[in-house]
Amino acid sequence: MQAIKINQLTKFYGKSRGISRLDLSVEKGEFFGFIGPNGAGKSTTIRTLLGLISPTSGSAEIFGKDIVREKQSVLRHIGYLPSEAIFYPGMRVKDILKLSADLRKKDCSREAKELCERLQLDISRRADDLSFGNRKKVAIVCALQSDPDLLILDEPTGGLDPLMQREFFAILKERNQKGTTVFFSSHVLSEVQRNCTRAAIIRDGKIIACDSVEVLAQTSAKRVTIHGKAEIEGLDGIRDIKYAEESFSFLYSGDMNRLLRTLSLGRIDDLTVTEPDLEEVFLHYYEKEDDRV
Repeated sequence: MQAIKINQLTKFYGKSRGISRLDLSVEKGEFFGFIGPNGAGKSTTIRTLLGLISPTSGSAEIFGKDIVREKQSVLRHIGYLPSEAIFYPGMRVKDILKLSADLRKKDCSREAKELCERLQLDISRRADDLSFGNRKKVAIVCALQSDPDLLILDEPTGGLDPLMQREFFAILKERNQKGTTVFFSSHVLSEVQRNCTRAAIIRDGKIIACDSVEVLAQTSAKRVTIHGKAEIEGLDGIRDIKYAEESFSFLYSGDMNRLLRTLSLGRIDDLTVTEPDLEEVFLHYYEKEDDRV
């Protein structure tokens, strides 16, 4: 069953582009990544799915229910974590968590207690006095405490220190293993590569690639790192050259035999050839899209 099904979903703000004719499906139980830089359309897509803004055209379903006609029923299945958490002034954390649970008409006290302990969140403090990272923790507990079938997370790790990020992803993986679908929107590509099974790349409001993380990470380019000196000017297929004190590296998609012949004319102390990481692949997809313009 599809947890999320999007068909030609479009949202314009007057004449300004939000998202344009998106087609996307996420299977039930997936840990799905939604990748794109700020302004690409990630938050617009999420807010449209949640009914916070109305689509200009197109449609979408969550667990087979239309996001417009069956909005209230849809929202009962979703835990949502916005990129920025804003709470009523003067409220203590424990009151915010209770209000969130009451709105769902559900006793979430046991789950909330466990999450607060794992995230080291002091529920006696006032929200006004919390750091950005601790406000994010409150939002995480609000999103997860009702044990929803679908988690929609918009840039969820901003403000969390590395230890809390690790604990947060441990919690998400535990939920996912129990059947929770995770829709994870981020511009931090390493997070997507470590945690997601499939991902879509969005640019200028359009999906430009969608596949397993392994397939998305496969390109003909290799990251070549050289310790020593070599003359590589004139070789086709070289891009993204990075220089260090005693070494340099580059992405290479040309003929490997020609590269080795060229390097043999220099003084090479060490040479490594590795697969590019997802961040480099992400730039590769964006550059391919630029070539079509």
